[in-house]
Formats: sequence, C-alpha cells, structure tokens
Amino acid sequence: MLSKSQARTFFLGGTIVTFAIFLGLSWNSLSNDVPKQTHPENLTEQVVRGKHLWESNNCMGCHTIFGEGAYYAPELTKVYERRGEAYIKAALMSKVPWAPRGRKMVAYGFTDEQATDLVEFFKWVGEVDLNGFPPKPELKR
Repeated sequence: MLSKSQARTFFLGGTIVTFAIFLGLSWNSLSNDVPKQTHPENLTEQVVRGKHLWESNNCMGCHTIFGEGAYYAPELTKVYERRGEAYIKAALMSKVPWAPRGRKMVAYGFTDEQATDLVEFFKWVGEVDLNGFPPKPELKR
C-alpha cells in the first residue's frame, strides 16, 4: 500500500511523463506527418467552397467522411475514386429525390458550379493519405 506522499508522487510523475509523451507526439504529427498526408498545397477556392457546402447542407447528418459522421448513407472519403465526377454531379444536381439501394437521397438540386465545388472537395478528400483507410474491399473473381 502506498502512503499518501508516495501516491501523490506517483500520480504527479505519471502525469508529467504522460503529458511529455503527448507533447512529443503532437509535435511530431504537426511538423512531419500532417502536411505530407493532407497536401495543403492542393487546397483551392473550389475545395473550400465545397467544404462549406458540405457543412451548410449537413451532409454529415447522413454520410461519413474520414470515418466521421452518420452511417445512414455511404462513406464518401474515396467517392471520387469509386464513382467519378459524372456520377457525383448527377446525384448532386438531381431535381428529384432518388433512392439507390433503398436509401433516399435528398434532391438538393445544386447548380453546376456548386456540384463542381463539391466534386473538387471530394477529390481533395480522396487524395488525403489516411494510412489505408477506408480499406478496399476484397472482391472475389
């Protein structure tokens, strides 16, 4: 059993060591990995406008991106790679709700410019290095 002063020393020592590890890992991530993985040089005005459209229309209420969001609708991190620009724009510019695989997609009726902005946002998101996330499905041939 630890005495009160030993418990205090153990707690403070553990806190200091843990905090030092946290600071070291944060510094390492911010100085090395994040800029290489996110490609901030590819952030254009279109990408930023697409992100604003994503947020203002609450797309995360149904979809996930980078594994975050709701799970009602498909994960969109690599949607540009999977579906391509034409499919994405057709879905975003549709004037009527459509229901692929039984889940209803809201008919936002975006303009061509807005759809292009969202496509550019999805393209940028798809180029972020996520260390293999989301995993590619193993398809049997």
